Amino acid sequence: MLPLQEGLVYGPVRSRRLGYSLGVNVLPRHLKTCTLNCSYCQYGWTTSLVRAGHDLAGTWPSPSAIARAVALALPRLLTGRERLDHLTLAGNGEPTLHPQFPEVVAELRAVRDAHAPHLPLAILSNSTTLDLPGVVPALNALDERYMKLDAGETALLRRVNAGTATVEHLIEGLKQLGSVVIQTMFVRDRLGRIDNATDLAVATWIAALAAIRPAAVHVYTIDRAPALPFLQPLPFERLQEIARRAQAAGLAAVAFGPTEGARPR
Repeated sequence: MLPLQEGLVYGPVRSRRLGYSLGVNVLPRHLKTCTLNCSYCQYGWTTSLVRAGHDLAGTWPSPSAIARAVALALPRLLTGRERLDHLTLAGNGEPTLHPQFPEVVAELRAVRDAHAPHLPLAILSNSTTLDLPGVVPALNALDERYMKLDAGETALLRRVNAGTATVEHLIEGLKQLGSVVIQTMFVRDRLGRIDNATDLAVATWIAALAAIRPAAVHVYTIDRAPALPFLQPLPFERLQEIARRAQAAGLAAVAFGPTEGARPR
């Protein structure tokens, strides 16, 4: 598993789906802060689930501090030889939990516009906080939204993600967003407790996607040590098959392999 991010910015990190991304960690230091406890998380287990950022008042970095850190990092990277494809809100948990999330987005947009107006400002989110005040407008102010939906049926969703949200709640929230990319992690537990890649699970997932109508769907599997050691990655051939089934339903689905990025379908 990966250690928690220590700073407000990190990378650039090579992503299978976003290229080279400068990560922005808006979450408290030394603490995984999330609404979920995903079995596949590369940062390990969530020791205390958080429903709203105000539950950890006083531990969050200020929007101005986040903006200053990015403003210092961007010129150095842009004048160097490192490739940079995205500026991405991610980090040690769920970034939309920040109690001043709209202000964070506004400050980051201003910094990005000043230093790298060509650089897409993106987010990786687990989709569970779309009912919190100000979150949806702030997400719609970003350039790209990569939102999670790991199952189309609530019981299975909770086995994979260990949260309290229902699939119906996530669908209604995701329908409020502008152009959105759904990201789905497919995994199997060798003990037989978790498997969101069965034919039935894939069918219910596609039905949920049909209600959201995302701009694209990213299909992938674990590439790093997960929180649950019994999890297994899916063969790329199965990921391709899942993507083809989603394409047959009219969805722009792409299967991604382990480390080298998207492979041919």
